[in-house]
Amino acid sequence: MRLRIYEIADTEEIMKLFYDTVHQVNIHDYPEEQVDAWAPANMDIDVWIKGLGSKFTYVAEEQGKIIGFGELEPNGHIDRFYCHKDFQRKGIGKKILEQLETKAKFLGIEKLFTEASITAKPFFESQNFVVVKQQEVERRGQNLINFVMEKYLADY
Repeated sequence: MRLRIYEIADTEEIMKLFYDTVHQVNIHDYPEEQVDAWAPANMDIDVWIKGLGSKFTYVAEEQGKIIGFGELEPNGHIDRFYCHKDFQRKGIGKKILEQLETKAKFLGIEKLFTEASITAKPFFESQNFVVVKQQEVERRGQNLINFVMEKYLADY
């Protein structure tokens, strides 16, 4: 596996990874109407290109296939963070998170934070994030539960 910076040519494959992961992994923690609202079939590629390109986005790939990605914003917010449905629990997320933490430290960011899904919460807890609060977010008329989580970065 190798990690690299996002390129525009990755966008469609990333969108498919996101859609497939939400619909085949997160479906175990959220009802179908919520995953449909979270990851609709008709996503706008231009919105994704703009979003992925406006953050520090890292892509994990293996044999030319994208198997995960994560986005870091300059304020320490980890936005989208997904591993391919066929590459769950294989250390991919940990490697992506390590890269985001390295970048954050380089930028002088002291705290990372995210809104983790029910599905992702145990992963972030295993990486020393703590829950600040549970919340409901609205996506296309559906209210989804997630968790505001944060991690202070130690100086090494």
